[in-house]
Amino acid sequence: MAVGKPCYMLEHPCIRRYSFLSQPARTVSGMSSENPIGADDQQETRSKALDPGWVVGFTDGEGCFSVSIHRNDLARPTRGWHAQPTFQVSQHADHSRVLHDLREFFSCGSVRRKGPRSSVEVYVVHSTIQLVERIIPFYEENELRIKRDDFNKFADIVRTIRVRGHHSPEEFDRIVTLAYSMNARGKQRKRPINEILLGSSETVREVPLTDQR
Repeated sequence: MAVGKPCYMLEHPCIRRYSFLSQPARTVSGMSSENPIGADDQQETRSKALDPGWVVGFTDGEGCFSVSIHRNDLARPTRGWHAQPTFQVSQHADHSRVLHDLREFFSCGSVRRKGPRSSVEVYVVHSTIQLVERIIPFYEENELRIKRDDFNKFADIVRTIRVRGHHSPEEFDRIVTLAYSMNARGKQRKRPINEILLGSSETVREVPLTDQR
């Protein structure tokens, strides 16, 4: 199993590493061995065909749960700041088939190149609806090891945003503080946390100095 490394965040998700893994073994849940899958049925059943344990291990090694914070003048309830949760898994383009398998497994998200000249492709889910309905329940049922803490914070943030709890200044400060504590404690972020917090003196006092760098 690949060893996970922190996924550092700037203003947008970034890829820190990628590996060359063989195609995962496939299992089909809910299907009797008396009903073999024919070629015509493979596409239809592919969303059920990845082993959940393999998906968890691959995510621990190559995945990232992150929340970027950037300016958006239309985000008036949060004084012009927008929080964007993102789940992503990366892989070298030569082995990107597995990313398409993940997209079909979760029945959401997209696969794209990291950049115009990049040799890395990434499976990405931005939608908070899809995160709440598909991604988060899976990883709550199938527990991560290496990235469990980041995932738990991520799930909290996504659910808060989904019900617009972050429109409260106190809740927005809370999720920003959580976001800055993820992925190696936000060491690669461009902005210090105090530039984003909405002015809650209590929240500012509680933020560790290491998060303000």
